[in-house]
Amino acid sequence: MSVEPARFVLTLSCGDRRGIVAAVANCIASQGCNIVESAQYGDPDSGRFFMRVSFSGLPDTTVESFSRGFEPVATAYDFDWKLHDLRVKPRVMILVSKMGHCLNDLLYRNSIGQLPMDLVSVVSNHETMRRRVEGEGLPYHHVPVDGRSKAEQEAEILALIDAQQIDLVVLARYMQVLSDDMSARLAGRVINIHHSFLPSFKGAKPYHRAHDRGVKLIGATAHYVTAELDEGPIIEQDVGRVDHSMSVEELIAIGRDIENTVLARAVKFHIEHRVLLNDTRTVVFR
Repeated sequence: MSVEPARFVLTLSCGDRRGIVAAVANCIASQGCNIVESAQYGDPDSGRFFMRVSFSGLPDTTVESFSRGFEPVATAYDFDWKLHDLRVKPRVMILVSKMGHCLNDLLYRNSIGQLPMDLVSVVSNHETMRRRVEGEGLPYHHVPVDGRSKAEQEAEILALIDAQQIDLVVLARYMQVLSDDMSARLAGRVINIHHSFLPSFKGAKPYHRAHDRGVKLIGATAHYVTAELDEGPIIEQDVGRVDHSMSVEELIAIGRDIENTVLARAVKFHIEHRVLLNDTRTVVFR
């Protein structure tokens, strides 16, 4: 019986210069591996080079063995790099409040295998979604805010993240602003869905403000969470057309569908290691 080859994704960034692609490809080939997918981008503004390579290895190839062979190349070109074994699925936690549309969409996509992740648990500051989540056989943790400080509530969530060895936290319309301390501790590991086409209509009630302004397009934005509210690097966006006859409620209904697809795409891009940070922006190899 043939043994399935190991699959890996290598991501890297460095100062742009000649020879990077050739050096990476030669190193992969020299270790008996085969490139399956490759994408690269040189940013003319920052002078940084970004690359994502998916490759198959020999049956005995491991992250450790490949990394040993790759280290001389990484040192020579001063790579900021990561190597991911695709047999190891990222461990994901979803945070939600009372609105369940994004959660429902992620639960369904996860159930049909569309998202290559290990969905470990759902955490909420309300009990609203417990029955839905436990119906999927997933643990549901109620971590309320009322009656205690925000620091205490966040400490309980962080303890769950540590205990469950969570790689990615998804804010699926979690209607709490993370503190600066929590945002910093989880930098690059938290994706939020904001119900507007950022940078327009940051903060609360964006659909109401969009309606007041008579916009013709509404949208949603998935971004990494930073200390600055709704200012994190943008991963994915989409829009839908609206017109003067539509009420706020109709805008919200259209927007919810957009939120679902935008958040799902962003999560998929992240867990497939397609997103590289470029200062306040992202490079997304679709």
